[in-house]
Amino acid sequence: MHYVAMIQARCGSSRLPGKILKDLCGKPVLQHVIERVQKSKHMTEVVVVTSIDPQNLPVMKLCADMGVRVFAGAENDVLDRFYQMAKLIRPDYVVRITADCPCFDWTLLDRAVEAMEPGVDYLSDFGETMPDGLDLEIMTFQALEKAWKEADMASEREHVTQYIRKHPEYFNLKDLPGPVEGIGHLRWTLDEAEDYELIQKIYEHFTAVGKADFLLGDILDFLRENPELCEINAKFARNEGLAKSLREDKIVEHNN
Repeated sequence: MHYVAMIQARCGSSRLPGKILKDLCGKPVLQHVIERVQKSKHMTEVVVVTSIDPQNLPVMKLCADMGVRVFAGAENDVLDRFYQMAKLIRPDYVVRITADCPCFDWTLLDRAVEAMEPGVDYLSDFGETMPDGLDLEIMTFQALEKAWKEADMASEREHVTQYIRKHPEYFNLKDLPGPVEGIGHLRWTLDEAEDYELIQKIYEHFTAVGKADFLLGDILDFLRENPELCEINAKFARNEGLAKSLREDKIVEHNN
C-alpha cells in the first residue's frame, strides 16, 4: 500500500509566531519533525503542505534544502491544501501530521499503519489517550476526497478531518488508543512559549546523553525523573485552536 505522510506547516502562528522554525539543538523544529517522520518504515514519501502566504517562504526553502516535496495552497482552506497535494500523488492512504510536534514518535506511526484494516476509512486516537504532540491521523484518499467535496463549514475546511470524524454514517472509523495508559494529559506540542521551554529541556537532555532518536518511553522516563517539568505548560487546554474554530463556525463557499 502507498502511504504518504503530509506534514501541515505554516509560519503564521498567533500564539507563538514562527514556532516551526524555532531552533532545537541546532535544527529548526520543522526539520526535526520531517526527519522523525521519515524514520517510519511504512511511508512511501514524506511531504509538507503549507500556504501561499509569503511568510512561508522559509518553509519552502527548508524543504528544498532537505529534498522534500512541498505544496503551497490556500491560506484558510487547509482541507483543500491536503486534497490538492494528495491528488498529485494519488496515495492509497494519507497520514496527517502537524509541524508543531517535534517529539513525534515514528514507531507509533508504524503501529498505526499496521493496525489499519481493509475497509477502514479513517484511524485516530479518538479518546486522546496519547500526549498532545504525538497526534496522527490516517485516512484513505477516497475519504479525503469525499470530505473535500462535501465539507462546507469553516471548521471542516480549516481542520482537515473534522468532516470525516463528524460523519460515521459515511465513513468506517477506527479508534487506536495509545500503548500506555494515563498519559493523555501530557502536553508535548508547540503552541505557547511554555511549550517551547519544555521541549527545549527534553531535546537538551537527550542531546547531552547522545540519544537523538528518543521515543515515547524515553520521554516518559525523563519526566518521571523530573516531574516538575510537566508543570511548565500544564495550564494550557488541548485543542484550543479547534475549540475557537467551532465557536466561530459558519458555512463557507468553496470551489469544489
